[in-house]
Amino acid sequence: MSAVEAVTFDHWNTLVYEERGQLRGRRLEAWAGILEDAGFALERQQLEKTFDSAWDAYVKSWNEGEQYLAAQAAEHIMEGLGFEVSPELRVQLVEAFANAGVGIDFHLTDGVEECLTALREGGVRLGIICDVGFTASDVLREHLIRRGLLPLFDHWSFSDEVGFYKPAPEIFEHALEGLGGIVPERAAHVGDLRRTDVAGAKAAGMVSVRYTGVFDDDSAPEPEADHVVADLRRLPAVLGL
Repeated sequence: MSAVEAVTFDHWNTLVYEERGQLRGRRLEAWAGILEDAGFALERQQLEKTFDSAWDAYVKSWNEGEQYLAAQAAEHIMEGLGFEVSPELRVQLVEAFANAGVGIDFHLTDGVEECLTALREGGVRLGIICDVGFTASDVLREHLIRRGLLPLFDHWSFSDEVGFYKPAPEIFEHALEGLGGIVPERAAHVGDLRRTDVAGAKAAGMVSVRYTGVFDDDSAPEPEADHVVADLRRLPAVLGL
C-alpha cells in the first residue's frame, strides 16, 4: 500500500451520531405546535405517517443518486396532510423542518478527537465526505465548530453543496481535489456504509475503511472494505501511519 497522504471521513455515524429519533422528534414537535397554533386539527399519528412518507421519498432518491433536501421533504409533508396553508405559514414550517438540528450537541464517536489529532500531527490532510439528509451542511459544520472538530479538517464535501451523493465519483473527486489534488492511491476514506462509503472509495481507487463503532453494516452483497475498525484510535496504525 502506498503511503497515505490524506484521509476523508463520513460524517454521520463516523464522526458524530445522534440519539435515535432526536431530529425526527424535534421536527414533529415543532410542526405539531405550529399547526395547532394556526388552527389546524390533526392526529399525531397522521403527522407521523406523512413524516415517514417523506423519509421514504428521501431514501428512494438517495439510493438513486438524486438530491432530496429538507425543503422538498417539508413540501411533501404539507401535500400529504392536505392542508391549505398561507405563504407565511409555509415558510415557517419549512424553516422549522430544516433547522431542527440547530443547537443540538450530537455525540462525538468514541476516540474521534484522538484519531484526528494523531493523523494531523502526522502530516496527513483530512477531509469530510458527507451525504446530507434533512440537516443542511451549514448546520452540521456549525456543530463541528462548536465541538472543536472542524478546524482539524482541511476540506469538506457535503452532498447538498457538491450536488452528488456517495458513491458517485464526483463527490470523491471533489474531496481529493480540495485536499490538494491527492491521487486516490494515496488517500483513504472512512465510513460506516458499504453501499456508499466502501463502494464509493473502492471505485475511486482509494483505500476503504469501514467503521463499525456506531453501526455495523452487514448488508450483502455490498462490498467489504480493505480494513474494518471498531475503534477510530486504531486507524493511524491500520493505515501504517
